[in-house]
Amino acid sequence: MQINRTQFMEEGYLVLREVVPRDELAALRESYELMVSRQREIWAKERAPHEPPGGVWETSPQPRLQLGCEPLAGLVDEKTASTIEIWAHENTHGVSSELLGVADAGVTEMMLMCNPGRDRGPAAWHRDHHPIDTAPLQGYLDDILETGPRYVQWNLSLYDDNVLWVIPGSHLRINSAAENQQLLADPRVPLPGGVQTHLNAGDGVVYILPLLHWGSNYSRKMRRTVHGGFSNFTHYQAFDYIDYLSPEVQEMFDRWHARSKQMQVWSENALRAVIEKDANAYHTALDKLHPGRGEKGRLLSTVFLCKAACFVALAHDCELADIPDELKNRGKAFHAITLNWGPPFAARFTKAEAAVLWERFKPLDARLKTDKEQYLPGFQSGPMHYYFNEMPANFGVVDFIKTWN
Repeated sequence: MQINRTQFMEEGYLVLREVVPRDELAALRESYELMVSRQREIWAKERAPHEPPGGVWETSPQPRLQLGCEPLAGLVDEKTASTIEIWAHENTHGVSSELLGVADAGVTEMMLMCNPGRDRGPAAWHRDHHPIDTAPLQGYLDDILETGPRYVQWNLSLYDDNVLWVIPGSHLRINSAAENQQLLADPRVPLPGGVQTHLNAGDGVVYILPLLHWGSNYSRKMRRTVHGGFSNFTHYQAFDYIDYLSPEVQEMFDRWHARSKQMQVWSENALRAVIEKDANAYHTALDKLHPGRGEKGRLLSTVFLCKAACFVALAHDCELADIPDELKNRGKAFHAITLNWGPPFAARFTKAEAAVLWERFKPLDARLKTDKEQYLPGFQSGPMHYYFNEMPANFGVVDFIKTWN
């Protein structure tokens, strides 16, 4: 498939035609629809007493199947294996690797977005970005400008789909004052400069996060849109579908899974280097985790590790002053792209090591916060003391290392 990476880097997205080849589309629809039927049965059984008979299927404005996040027993078998294998296709895996500039990008999330049972209207404009437990927006922008994206996200339509709007170029800048004014007034109407992506069945749109985008209308119109992304960082909480995949695709997932384990080792090495105040070991670990990244990217990785240190300390019930409940709750999730490997990762450290680790990172955490609570629209975070946009001023990895002493 021919792609224009220069356009992708400038505008932050590409609309690609026939990502799902025409002769494969009908069979893929059938596989996903069988998955939907099986998931609907589960949601009906799991519904709360006050919910309607269909549970999530009836209550959600955008019902989603979360493939790969939880055990899929009964969902993936030889009849539905193509719902996983589409992510190994050259038109998805190959294109993503080329756009990221890596040899072998791995699929991260695998989802299916469905239409609701009744009209729900528009969502709010947003960036898929949660600064409180990752990093301020400017850290992402600097890293993309310096070296390129670390992650690309897909919407792959099984039926005609024009729900998604994007703001071209917004992956390289913070919101304008006019955008913030409009988002505060009404975040559910078109923004100036917004572009509606018109996808025919089988088409895809691939974009760089944190692109500003909008789900413009969640209506009863048939919608089955495959959603997920690619990165060098993956972490599969469930792997029970592997035996149903072709040998070639099994090998790909095994390869990505092995790389995930290695990335966790290097993440641990970086954190242990901080505990031991070993600057050389810390630089080496950063090079292993994110080879070729510039100084801005290395600082972004350091902020990710700061959050990881916080989650390790929280998992050991260390006393962490001034840590908001929202951040504590986010520590229970997995987000490998930002080096949050989830609660099991914390078990690699003792409680004493976790306490020391957080002491080393507290000076950086302090630079990521302000005394006065603030709020900016267009993010997946409410009011907080952590900066939405600003990275620490006149501060780099070398300065972080100096704080150890």
